[in-house]
Amino acid sequence: MPTNNLEEVLAKCDTVIVCVPSAYAQGVIESVDAGLWTGKNIVSAIKGVLPDSNLLLNDYLANLPSFDLDRYVAVTGPCHAEEVAYERISYLTFAGLNDTLTSSIADAFRNTYIYTTTNHDIWGVQYAAVLKNIYAVGAGMAHALDYGDNFLSVYITNCYREMHRYLQAHFEKVHPSNERPDFHTSAYLGDLLVTCYSLHSRNRMLGTMLGKGYSVKNAILEMNMVAEGYYAARGMQHLSAKYGIEIPIATAIFDVLWKGNLPSDTFIELEKVLS
Repeated sequence: MPTNNLEEVLAKCDTVIVCVPSAYAQGVIESVDAGLWTGKNIVSAIKGVLPDSNLLLNDYLANLPSFDLDRYVAVTGPCHAEEVAYERISYLTFAGLNDTLTSSIADAFRNTYIYTTTNHDIWGVQYAAVLKNIYAVGAGMAHALDYGDNFLSVYITNCYREMHRYLQAHFEKVHPSNERPDFHTSAYLGDLLVTCYSLHSRNRMLGTMLGKGYSVKNAILEMNMVAEGYYAARGMQHLSAKYGIEIPIATAIFDVLWKGNLPSDTFIELEKVLS
């Protein structure tokens, strides 16, 4: 039975799927006693960093008593909800450290039109999801500014290069002794492509409105939907500085979203550095 009583839900279940926008996740989690989260399997479909802490969900949950990272699974696309509703073939990646749990969660989501795969890269798939939303805002700006497909293909290529560099550098800083994941798979590259190209993409839609002259405030109000790239852009600035990994394209999009830079001026500058 559907309910909005989170305490009741947590008391009766062993697995929780967290799919609220990142901006509200911390408030939802803190709305109940922290002990109620103890011993739960957490499946995160959040595609952003928590704006109050600039942390991925698992890093935030690590501050709760008895949080067990082995019980955490991150789910990523490429998988727009609209196409799932139409039962179009889609793919999900589930990342977790516990192979048994991760596989069982993936099996629960698999059906005739959803294919699933698993890996161990909890941090990488989540950071890829955060970054691709920022880049998709830029893709929308480029589209609205009448840049063509040729430019967009080069823009996305450079975005992927930047994403790959960030993921690789972060992995080497945090997990230097572990085997590096394959970043050329759908959880990383595929999710970036669909978010930048698809008309279903809320982040691309936000960028399109900004490129047409909307203010950030008015664009967000008129969309009446959450574009994760807005908060993600700010969060990644903190994380980039924290880990000492430069992300100049994401920074350029941040400057539009949070500093008031004009999309047109931003892309004139990007033209000069993309290759």
